[in-house]
Amino acid sequence: MTNLFLFFQDGGGGLLISLLPFVLIFAIFYFLVILPQKRQRQQLQEMIAGLKINDDVVTNGGVIGKIKEVRENSFVILSAEKTLIEIGKSAVVGKKAE
Repeated sequence: MTNLFLFFQDGGGGLLISLLPFVLIFAIFYFLVILPQKRQRQQLQEMIAGLKINDDVVTNGGVIGKIKEVRENSFVILSAEKTLIEIGKSAVVGKKAE
């Protein structure tokens, strides 16, 4: 224990002490920014995977429509009375609020 105390006192631990604030900042950044975004992205992917025909969706371009066909990488949505639009699955940002 005294050897460790002497290590920090002699300046040998200067590198460790100087890196500690950076490690703490990274940890705070990870828990406040990166982890919530990761969870949100996963929830969106699960919601998109669960979409089916006749679900109302909203795209990142603001288009609101009803899913008429589900394809491998896209949806065909009915946007207006007779307007069919094919959109990529990544364009969907959520379900239409009831």
